[in-house]
Amino acid sequence: MAHWIGRIIFLGLCLSAPVLAAQPAAPDAGGGMRMVGSLRLHPGLKDDALPSFLIGDDIKRDADGRVILQGNAQVRRLDAVIKGDRIDYLQSTGEADVRGNGLIVRDGNIVRGPHLRYNVNTEQGLVEQPRFWLGGKGGAGRAEEADIISRQHMRLKDMRYSGWTGPDPAWYIDSSRVDLYLDENEGVARNGVLYFKGAPILYSPYLTFPLGKDRKSGFLLPTYGTSSNGGIELTTPYYLNLAPDYDATLFPRYLSKRGLLLGTEFRHLSADSHSELFGTYIMRDQQTGDKRWMYSVQHTHTLGKGFSAYLDARKVSDDNYFRDFSSFGLTDAAITYMPSQALLSWSDSRYLSGSLQFYRYQTLQDSTGSFLAPPYDMLPQLTFTAQRYGWHGLDVVSENTATRFIAPIYHGDAFPDRSGKRLMPNGTRLTSYTSIARPFVLPGAYLTPKVGLHMSQYETEWFASTPGMEQFAGRPTSQSRVLPITSVDAGLTFERNASLFGNAAIQTLEPRLYYLYVPYRDQSNLPVFDTGLATFNYQQAFDENIFSGGWDRISNANQLTAGLTSRWLDADTGFERLSLSFAQRFYFDKQKVTLSSETPRNGTQSDYLVGAKAALTDQFSVYFDGQFDYDTQRRNRLSSGVRWTPKRLATVSLSYRYERDVNSYADPYGVLPAGTVPESREQVSLSGQWPLSRRWYGVGRYDYSLAEKRSTQSIMGLEYRGDGGWAARVVMQRYAVSAQKTNTAMFLQLELTGLGSLGTDPMSLLTDRVIGYRPVTPPTPEKTVFERYE
Repeated sequence: MAHWIGRIIFLGLCLSAPVLAAQPAAPDAGGGMRMVGSLRLHPGLKDDALPSFLIGDDIKRDADGRVILQGNAQVRRLDAVIKGDRIDYLQSTGEADVRGNGLIVRDGNIVRGPHLRYNVNTEQGLVEQPRFWLGGKGGAGRAEEADIISRQHMRLKDMRYSGWTGPDPAWYIDSSRVDLYLDENEGVARNGVLYFKGAPILYSPYLTFPLGKDRKSGFLLPTYGTSSNGGIELTTPYYLNLAPDYDATLFPRYLSKRGLLLGTEFRHLSADSHSELFGTYIMRDQQTGDKRWMYSVQHTHTLGKGFSAYLDARKVSDDNYFRDFSSFGLTDAAITYMPSQALLSWSDSRYLSGSLQFYRYQTLQDSTGSFLAPPYDMLPQLTFTAQRYGWHGLDVVSENTATRFIAPIYHGDAFPDRSGKRLMPNGTRLTSYTSIARPFVLPGAYLTPKVGLHMSQYETEWFASTPGMEQFAGRPTSQSRVLPITSVDAGLTFERNASLFGNAAIQTLEPRLYYLYVPYRDQSNLPVFDTGLATFNYQQAFDENIFSGGWDRISNANQLTAGLTSRWLDADTGFERLSLSFAQRFYFDKQKVTLSSETPRNGTQSDYLVGAKAALTDQFSVYFDGQFDYDTQRRNRLSSGVRWTPKRLATVSLSYRYERDVNSYADPYGVLPAGTVPESREQVSLSGQWPLSRRWYGVGRYDYSLAEKRSTQSIMGLEYRGDGGWAARVVMQRYAVSAQKTNTAMFLQLELTGLGSLGTDPMSLLTDRVIGYRPVTPPTPEKTVFERYE
């Protein structure tokens, strides 16, 4: 006890810098000392205002004012800590000479060495044979000598560095000289060699690498792979960290079969806007001899006072761009429509809203398949909505739209006989739909009667004198339609205590009835701009119209929909373990309104819909959703699947989808070739991820079209998780890019924790395509500057 009392008294006498102490609170201050809930940095403090605390088993002071600390010696300030067996500290200059087990801690960064000199005021020093850890960044290393030039700059001689801070790192960088710029998150190595498992795999006379996950300018790791469309591929991206709120990436991509494809991406983010620009260009494709390009621009902007703007503009040079240049992934290769949109919207956040938008499509045709009917461009579309809910017990909604439809004219080589020909009429449509509903809601019951009036006005340019459009001769250019729509929606909810698989549960029984009446109006001469037959499902069974999209067709209706749902919920958590549902429509009138390609319904009962979902255990779940013909009991639509996830990194899922839809397309103007027959869609998909051993994992997916009798996509891969912060993957993929062509790709990836990945990144592909996929290397937790707090 006497020893410690002596240390404290000596410390108080020898320090001339300010000493922090708790002061009595002023009467109106509301308290004195208080607890701080978390560790904090204190930027902006002046060095001459920071008190120093000296600790040691033995503390002396010589005639020159130098304090000599021996035995567990420490010099502590609010912004730094110095430790050693012996410290000679000159308080007037801040110079500290440390011998034996020297250590410096600043901003979470730790430097150790047998002998070091450091000035706590100038933040400069020299460390012999240092070992260092970047606490807020995650990297670690050792060197022959470290020159601490400033708070954020350290120069090391003959250094070995790795982003893996555990024992025996799998990779490291050796360099004769390395500069670490902590604030810029960058390390610069001269004559740097990247080693993996002790073998050199990359050399550069000037090599930069990140010290953490923060952004930095420089070359990103190259990606490489091969595909049947592009051949051997190599991409060397360069990242430009231009400012905190915007950046850019340049990525030249060489394809051995096609040439050099130049690409760029630009991003900007502010408090009220977000922009992304993406584009590619190849001057001459070696396969086609043509210039090929693609661009995409997205921008959102909050303008204030309820106004916001959105722009999405995209286009490609030709129909086959994605089929030829999407080396990895089915998504891009399956793109058939490229929409572009400009939107200005407004809302007062309560009752009124409106928008003005321009919408244009680019249709990508497949010369090996059927001609795609191009959708209309909307140039422009003006909408205005007024709504008031709970107004004297009423819900009042008025939706009003004015749209100018322009039929696109195809210009392309896929179908020369249709290039440059007008296929559809142009027109303007004004619609207004105002409805009033009165909900009656009670515990466990509701009743909602609703009445609405739909009004439409059409001005159509039929182009009857144009070759191929003679069928529209005699149709009126100006037409109108007024239709009342009435409905009543009612439902009940019953609950009871039950059990499921021996566990306590709550079972619900939820019957629902929906009656709809819409009188008949002859609409056969009205144009069809953006309307098609809706897919019949549980949600659509309770809708006001059997047609989706716009209101070019409103089906006559005198019908009742009955539905029943029952759920089993965990009594303790409320988690839904089992759900069963059933729905069917009953028609009291025949269908009179159709699309030209549609066969009208004659029966009095619709297909019946059934659905089931069950989480039988926490690891095993199933689902079933089907639509069956009432008279023949044939399936018209069915989807089902099972999924089993017994543990992390182990999951298997199997799904089946079928759709028989004789009205699967709308062709009111005879755009499709004569004799085109809609085909059923039937597909089986199997995907999974499974551990093959302690380190090896298999991953894959297989899609097979029973209707086309071919595989539409297959993925097979192996992953290896190594010690010391690394993983490796090899993935092969084969997928359909058109009706008769496929593409085969293979890519490799070496993932080095703390450095990045070498090779084409398959992670997005595996995450999107393999249901339940998880990386074999768990995400590195975010580190802080207090990771090794002293």
